Amino acid sequence: MAPFTFHHHPSWSCFSSYNHRCSLFLMIAALVVAYSASPASSNANTDSAVLLKFKSSIKDPSGVLSSWNASRPTCTKEDFSFWTGVLCYQGSVWGLQLENMDLSGTIDVDSLVSLKSLRTLSFKNNSFEGPIPTINRLGALKALYLSDNLFSGEIPNGAFDGMLSLKKLHLAHNQFTGKIPGSLVLLPRLLELRMEDNQFTGQIPDFQQKKLLVVNLSGNSLEGPIPARLSKLDPSSFSGNKALCSAPLAPCPSPSPPPSATPPPSRSSGMREPPSYIAIIVIAIVLGVALLIVLVVLIYCARRRRNSNNSLEAPTPSNLQRKASLKGESNSRMGSPEHSGSSKKGESTKLSFVRDDRERFDLQDLLKASAEILGSGCFGSSYKAALTSGTMMVVKRFRQMNNVGKEEFQEHMRRLGRLTHPNLLPLVAYYYRKEEKLLVSDFVSRGSLAVHLHSNHARGQPALDWPTRLKIVKGVARGLSYLYAELPTLITPHGHLKSSNVLLNDCYEPLLNDYGLVPVINQESSEELMVAYKSPEYLQHARITKKTDVWSLGMLILEILTGKFPANFLQKGHASDEDEDLVKWVKTVEGSNEVFDKEMKASPNSEGEMTKLLKIGLACCEAEVEKRMELKDVVEKIEEVKEKETEDDFYSSYASEADVRSSRGLSDEIRF
Repeated sequence: MAPFTFHHHPSWSCFSSYNHRCSLFLMIAALVVAYSASPASSNANTDSAVLLKFKSSIKDPSGVLSSWNASRPTCTKEDFSFWTGVLCYQGSVWGLQLENMDLSGTIDVDSLVSLKSLRTLSFKNNSFEGPIPTINRLGALKALYLSDNLFSGEIPNGAFDGMLSLKKLHLAHNQFTGKIPGSLVLLPRLLELRMEDNQFTGQIPDFQQKKLLVVNLSGNSLEGPIPARLSKLDPSSFSGNKALCSAPLAPCPSPSPPPSATPPPSRSSGMREPPSYIAIIVIAIVLGVALLIVLVVLIYCARRRRNSNNSLEAPTPSNLQRKASLKGESNSRMGSPEHSGSSKKGESTKLSFVRDDRERFDLQDLLKASAEILGSGCFGSSYKAALTSGTMMVVKRFRQMNNVGKEEFQEHMRRLGRLTHPNLLPLVAYYYRKEEKLLVSDFVSRGSLAVHLHSNHARGQPALDWPTRLKIVKGVARGLSYLYAELPTLITPHGHLKSSNVLLNDCYEPLLNDYGLVPVINQESSEELMVAYKSPEYLQHARITKKTDVWSLGMLILEILTGKFPANFLQKGHASDEDEDLVKWVKTVEGSNEVFDKEMKASPNSEGEMTKLLKIGLACCEAEVEKRMELKDVVEKIEEVKEKETEDDFYSSYASEADVRSSRGLSDEIRF
């Protein structure tokens, strides 16, 4: 249960009497009793006992599951969890995401059976070994991820009997042997099957699922023809299996004809063999079928070409003020608004709102609105759309989320929609389609921090001064701290923290953007584009940790103080260790006047505080994760930094007097 937070208000003086204090106390006590007696609380207690029993069978050398403690609820009414790796839905445990934790021991399926709401399990990249668990005891499971462990042995043929809800099964990079279990072909909802880099043998079962979208059986010892329903997959899905044949690989060799008892007639006899009418008929049938196939292919290509023509790619803007029509670009991609709110494929074109405090509008309103392209980022284009009411919204298109299922995507968007903090840009609504997603948020007038740090001079605007930059750093730290508190199950609650994802409102308060997207971005896109995957721990050990966002915060602090953009952020993929990065440069010139941005206005008695913040940034950028500061310590250190060492009044050219007082802690408002 979330703690009660009281804020001082003058009108509270009416509660000064003893009776009023007692009434307030009794009201709080009644709420606590009601909550503890509620079914959700009862479920939480049951789930806690089940998870603690499950934990007892697991070896946790790093202590990452130390937060599993019966003194804290597993799931709150807001579907948050204080237990690392626990996912919640409607007050109950919906999933376990125990990835990259160096866990081993036994996966006690028997204890998990008691979790009636359990739908997803992920133990990726750990050290579990032995035979596959009796996972079919969890019949309602929708997703199972066991890749990158040490599981071995044959999988029983009926290992997945009765798992009629299973959609995703990942068993890659283990040591499984024997045949692929035949029970997989009986799973009607199976969408993803990844079994690459094991030691499976025998033939591929004849999968009949019409919607089996992702299959990877590469790196095994399979043989024989590939089933027809899998023939349209990419050849890489079967690479490394030398004895596999048929489409999409090379054709299977024709069987050798049996030896004939009668020798063939000699061509030298001068006699010509009469034509075979059967052969002529066969040839005619083959030609007819071939013509039919060609006709079908032509019709299919024509439809694809028509759809492609209707789907206009977002142009790359030459500047931040280039005009575009969102309607002209999106009508065909999302279905014409005249089609009763749904596309030809039956996909809803209705916007899903995750907040109740915003004006309601629909997709048709966005399609009618004139739009202005704000920019094209690594994930897609952003548009400012002016609604008929005058409200300005920002629509951002994502095409790197097509690997996530609809239910998982919707649940995660609802989770992000519940986040509320002065330093977060709130998600207002979203639109789901398999090929692309739209995220709708408020328009922020002053744009990104990156523009103010690196483009103000070119635009004839004054540079950000020291008090404003300090204010921005403190706001970013508070927003990041809030994300860590509210999204404890995510290894990197932000994952993409950089100056272009920090927006500034009219008061130059920072608003974090593009946060919490690691679970829904395609893994290959994440590794290529997201800031978290440019951290030292990922470059060296191919992993991210709870301190990866701290490294990103440190890089942002150095960028704010020096005015230099991190060179390794400009590259797609992974930066080389040989690249001269911002941290190395700062360490080279630290202690000289060259380190700070020359356009940052600051009085001489501010340099000591600026140096304090610079050292905090360097401590956040420590290459060894163990030596890097914890986020809570970083936030405390940043809050201690002042505008200058004396107490004289000093006002920012960007911040109002009230802002300056608030940043010094002199305001009556209680800040996060």
